[in-house]
Amino acid sequence: MAIDLSDVYSLSEFQQNAGDHISRLKQTGNPAVLTVNGQAEVVVQSTGAYQRLLEDQATLESLRGVSRGLEQAVRGEGRPIREFLEALAREHGITLR
Repeated sequence: MAIDLSDVYSLSEFQQNAGDHISRLKQTGNPAVLTVNGQAEVVVQSTGAYQRLLEDQATLESLRGVSRGLEQAVRGEGRPIREFLEALAREHGITLR
């Protein structure tokens, strides 16, 4: 997703109208780019949008881990789950049925 150019503001303009900007950020969920001397410096967003971003990142990291595991299995790497569980149980003094 690219930044919408209508969501680019100077830092001073953002500060002068912070209430309006915060309301827009919360309503749309879109981030805003703030500029200093015409250069993009920071991105601001609502806490709800940030939380969704963190959740999406965690999901992506999980999917990447699953993908790596599947690739390893295709290459014949790793070991059967039962073998792993038995070793883990022995290591921790647990009896499996």
